[in-house]
Amino acid sequence: MKAYSIEQYQPKFKSDWDNFVASSKNATFLFYRDFMEYHHDRFEDFSLMVFKKEKLVALLPANRKGNEIHSHQGLTYGGLVLPKNIRFETVLLSFEILLKFLHELNITTLYLKELPSIYHQMPSEEIHYLNFILKAELIRRDTLSVIDIQNKVKFSSGRLEGIKRAKKHGLKIEHTYNFENFWNKILKPNLDKRHNASPVHSLEEIEYLKEKFPKNIHQFNVYHEGEIVAGATIFETKNIAHCQYISGNDNKNTLGSLDALHDYLIHKVYDKKRYFDFGTSNENNGNTINAGLQFWKEGFGARTMTQDFYKIDTKNYNILKSVLK
Repeated sequence: MKAYSIEQYQPKFKSDWDNFVASSKNATFLFYRDFMEYHHDRFEDFSLMVFKKEKLVALLPANRKGNEIHSHQGLTYGGLVLPKNIRFETVLLSFEILLKFLHELNITTLYLKELPSIYHQMPSEEIHYLNFILKAELIRRDTLSVIDIQNKVKFSSGRLEGIKRAKKHGLKIEHTYNFENFWNKILKPNLDKRHNASPVHSLEEIEYLKEKFPKNIHQFNVYHEGEIVAGATIFETKNIAHCQYISGNDNKNTLGSLDALHDYLIHKVYDKKRYFDFGTSNENNGNTINAGLQFWKEGFGARTMTQDFYKIDTKNYNILKSVLK
């Protein structure tokens, strides 16, 4: 174990961190430092870097809250970021030394939210197995509604009717760099009216992120007689198009605006991707599902995958010593 060491992330490591993310087997652009730090004022960053004989072998995007470490709470997913050529033993020893490092800092708990397997570039479930060995507590499980683009299920009659209505009303779809119309006229008013909430990203933040990641963040708006009526913000990764935001005005069912938009995205824009991810319909920390939203997503052929959230006692790091025989 003397070969392994842990460093807390510092700005001087930015290029090392980003280069590692770029070549890893289980990371997306959300793990680049420019994305992680757009909301640096909201979180106490405690990201960790694992070295083996001075070679970087793993990253943990994370933030600290008292004596707890969390898979970064400003990100949709997390876990241990790993290189493509890593062997199981190195992952095992890296996780052991990381947990020991936290335990010796009197950090009692690591909360880990896994990266859904569809985002892996290649098999990468070592930590999923080690959570079992560590007797980690499964504290939450979310469902994701995902379309397998290369093995699609037919749209439901309801979605097809919506697409017909959109054609009848002459709706126009635009791929745009302008987020302001969607944010201020559709998304924010809807979230405020229906949920008394605001988007996770402010308009200024999403514009900043678009500037930093122009190939990954896209805005598609739907117009009726020149007025915006709906839109979707897409986070694009190598194999997946993920709907970060979806929203339409009060006439969305009459006009079929969201049906037409997603028909366009699934069959024309992202038809070469592996998956189209609508994200979760869960509420109440994963214990309930918004039935109407789930039904709507499944109408496009989306089916269910899961994302797990674990609570790990750092004191259990010694359990990992018994794995390899």
